[in-house]
Amino acid sequence: MSSQLAPAVEAVPASGAARSMHDPRGRDDWRVIVAVFWVTSMVEGLGVSQVFAFLPSLLSEMGVGQAERLQFVGLFTALIFIVGAPLVPLWGVWADKYSRKAVIVRSCIVEAVVFVCVALSREPWQLAVSLLLIGFQLGNTGVMLAGIRDVVPDRRLGTTMAVFGASGPVGFAVGPILAGPILVDWLGLSLSGVFLVSAALSVGTALLVGLASREVRPSVVPEGRVLALAYGAVRGVVGDPAILRIFAIYFVTYLANQLSRPYQPVIVEGVVLGTGIGLATAIGVVIGGAALIGAVAATFGGALGDRLGFRQVLLGALIGGGIALLLTPLAPTLLLLALTVLAFTACNGSVGAMVFSLLSTEVPPERRSATLNLVYLPLYAAGIVGPIVGGIVAPVTGPAGPFVLGALVFLVAAGVVAFRLRPERRPAAT
Repeated sequence: MSSQLAPAVEAVPASGAARSMHDPRGRDDWRVIVAVFWVTSMVEGLGVSQVFAFLPSLLSEMGVGQAERLQFVGLFTALIFIVGAPLVPLWGVWADKYSRKAVIVRSCIVEAVVFVCVALSREPWQLAVSLLLIGFQLGNTGVMLAGIRDVVPDRRLGTTMAVFGASGPVGFAVGPILAGPILVDWLGLSLSGVFLVSAALSVGTALLVGLASREVRPSVVPEGRVLALAYGAVRGVVGDPAILRIFAIYFVTYLANQLSRPYQPVIVEGVVLGTGIGLATAIGVVIGGAALIGAVAATFGGALGDRLGFRQVLLGALIGGGIALLLTPLAPTLLLLALTVLAFTACNGSVGAMVFSLLSTEVPPERRSATLNLVYLPLYAAGIVGPIVGGIVAPVTGPAGPFVLGALVFLVAAGVVAFRLRPERRPAAT
């Protein structure tokens, strides 16, 4: 792979103690850092998943009709990423130049504000504005990935990336479980109360990062203007065909995810209609419980990647995810529906772990932090395109359409991996 890049600015090695944090053997406290970042990412996923899971219910409570609701589900989901995507390169630069901890704490505080605003929304336009604000909380996951890569020993890389990669899916699973069966159906909270609980948890993660983790500085600290550094990082990705191909694979797979995910609650509604099963509980079991098991299963993908190769596991996960998406809208019972969601979550989580691992091993050290800071940029772009396309397709085909289209996208990505993505360079044993 080409590692040529005409730097827009100079980068200088971190000094003193900062340099010592990048011993290739890792630091003794790397497990603490991974644990703190894992909890932070999980709580963010928990709150955002509740937005996804209960957005159709919120819109129904606001008096939005069924036809408009299918459109709004897609369009409102896209709002989450519209503001955030352009800011991703800037957050990465600010984190590397000044403080990764500060950027992560910023995200936790903003997400708390967002959940309070969602809880207070009473009209569709107020909900739309609240979802737009989520864009200001994005940009922390790439920063955490870069920090993890700088402290984790190479021999633990695949497994650790898979474990951290599961934090988001676990949060996305726990969120509906906590909200539906427990907070709403058992404790009797309203959906507004659910989001206030998530806001409190986000404040807790801000304190956790601030008090329980140390600053992890990059091995090469960038110098120069922020915009020039951000432009140089993006140019480094675009100018390297192999890295760009990995980013493209991540984009199309998350595009499939974002096409289908907003309509999982609608599929659940159709299955439980007339059965007497509470909708909130059903959403929690299917989107939460099944996804939780799938997220845990995805961690084994990292171990397989360390043994079999990241490319091979990525290919298998893409094929499995495409099949699971095809079967989801066909499931006649909650049990079968839960199994398809479980399978897709496991495969999708493995895809993310393999993408992180490929980038961590393929990108030269002097560009690694900047590239990993941008790794979620394809996710945010797909988060805009996917729900918009889903919002156009679903009113025409019904809620099954986005799942079929998403499955085709996954299988096309599998073809790209099979024929276009070359085998990775494995890290030397340490």
